[in-house]
Formats: sequence, C-alpha cells, structure tokens
Amino acid sequence: MSTIEPVRKDIQHPPLIKKYSSSLRLWHWANAIVISGSLITVLINATILDDSPTAAFMKAKFAEAGAQLTKHQTTTVAHALSDSVWDIHKYFGFALVTLLVFRLILEFFQLADQKFIRKLKSAYRHYYIVKKQRELARHELAVKIIYSIFYLLLITMAITGLFLAFEDFFAPYKAIRPSVKSVHGFCMYLILGFIALHLGGVFLAERKESKGIVSDMINGGRE
Repeated sequence: MSTIEPVRKDIQHPPLIKKYSSSLRLWHWANAIVISGSLITVLINATILDDSPTAAFMKAKFAEAGAQLTKHQTTTVAHALSDSVWDIHKYFGFALVTLLVFRLILEFFQLADQKFIRKLKSAYRHYYIVKKQRELARHELAVKIIYSIFYLLLITMAITGLFLAFEDFFAPYKAIRPSVKSVHGFCMYLILGFIALHLGGVFLAERKESKGIVSDMINGGRE
C-alpha cells in the first residue's frame, strides 16, 4: 500500500512575496495606456486638427476638385472633426477617473508593506529619524514625494476634467470655467514632465542599482 506524505512547509524559507501585486501592475499599465491616449488626442487637436490650418487645407483641396466652399463652411467641418477627437479625449478622461478611484480603493487592500502611504512614512522615518544610509534614504524619500505629487496631479486632472465634461451641469459656476480649463491644461504639462522624469529614472535605475525594474512591474518581482 502506497502512502502519501503530507506537504511540509519550510519554516526557514517562507514563500517569497511579490513586490508588486497583480492589481497594482494592472493599474500601472492601464494608467500608462489611458494617459498616453489622452495626451495623443490633445496632440492631434493641437496640430493635425487645429481649426484654422485644417479649414484652410480643406478649402484648398476642395478648390482643386472644383468645389468652392466658404471659410465658414470649412471652419465648421474642421471644428466638428476636432470635437469628435475631444469626445475620445473625454472617454479617456472617464477611464482615468475610474482608474484613479480603483487606485484609491486598492490602497486599502494592499499588503501592509505594499501600501504607498506606509512606504512614504517609512522613507520619511529613515531619512529624518533613523538617519542611516542618508543618501539612499534621501533618494527613496525624493521618489516617494514625486509620486505623491503625481497622484495629486491625477486627482486635480480628474476633478477639473469632470467639471469641463459636465459644464452644463455646473452652469452656475460658468464664470470659473476659463480658470478650470487653465489648471487642467497646466496639469497636463506637469504630467508630461513627470513621464519624462519617470522614464529617465527607470532608464538610469536599469543601468545601475535596480536592474530588472521594468521586468518587476510586469511579473511582480520578488521581495
């Protein structure tokens, strides 16, 4: 008679925990896609579908084909094309808001050591209280502060974007629309700066002390 030995747990070598949960990785890459899509729509409307150049281009092409259109007609069509791209931009915005809410909820369900707030507090403690390995602690704190600013930018973008998307609902506050739009646009440039800083930091980390950081964000890595 064969016997089946019970599975024994190796107490001395507990299973390794992934640095990044699957939920966090999903949020990271989905957020990257949504932000990229949102920025691309802005770029398209600011260049290819800018009303005046597009209207002039259409008028010239119709003239070559023997059709004479007025400036008002071509401008109206160009503006309609631009609006269709802005509609896509709104959908990306709604997706961004959804992902932001998902990230805030996720923070409550992450493992204790993977919570962003806890990591921020730990970085602060190591730099200002423990005061050991100050250079490494300073770098870690700086990274956490930059990410904190990024999250605040996302929240600001979400709030201002929703205001602009539902401006008819906020009609009593129509007077502040220009200011809200300016803040929304300014945050976009700051997020572009964060993206450039983030990519540069990842590139340097891959070449120095944190090889495999991109791979870790795909497969989860190991603590």
